[in-house]
Amino acid sequence: MYSLRFDTHSAQETHQLGCRIGTCLKPGDVLLLTGDLGAGKTQFSQGVGVALGVEESILSPTFNILLVHHGMRDGQPITLDHWDLYRLDDADELFDVDYFAHVASEAISLVEWGDKFTDTLIDAALELVFTRTSEQERYIEAKPHSPRGAELIEQLSGLDG
Repeated sequence: MYSLRFDTHSAQETHQLGCRIGTCLKPGDVLLLTGDLGAGKTQFSQGVGVALGVEESILSPTFNILLVHHGMRDGQPITLDHWDLYRLDDADELFDVDYFAHVASEAISLVEWGDKFTDTLIDAALELVFTRTSEQERYIEAKPHSPRGAELIEQLSGLDG
């Protein structure tokens, strides 16, 4: 399986990439979003929310660990689970926050700081690694972790990277 790289030159472009990738997502998809603070994970998540018809603001769920958003796409209700695992110290805490039940649902899950538990989060389709190269510029590498991830890479390969 190969990865893809997307370059963005502003917060708006990172948001737009989220919109474009969000159109490819299906219920049950899990994306790990990794990268340093300020790398663009929340901007990207906001774009995914737009693609899924989420009307409320999408903010980083750092203090909540999970924020659940509801949207509508193609006339169908859709749920977006937005996770932030930064404050968790141990993989056992994933059970305490009911992580595995949520990702087994039909929700689309965006998991910020998922790299803390990569060995445990084997349900992820795709990992998006955000690297900040300047104040405004980033590159985002999309790495598949499953057959569904490889399918997403094929769909995404048509996007300008």
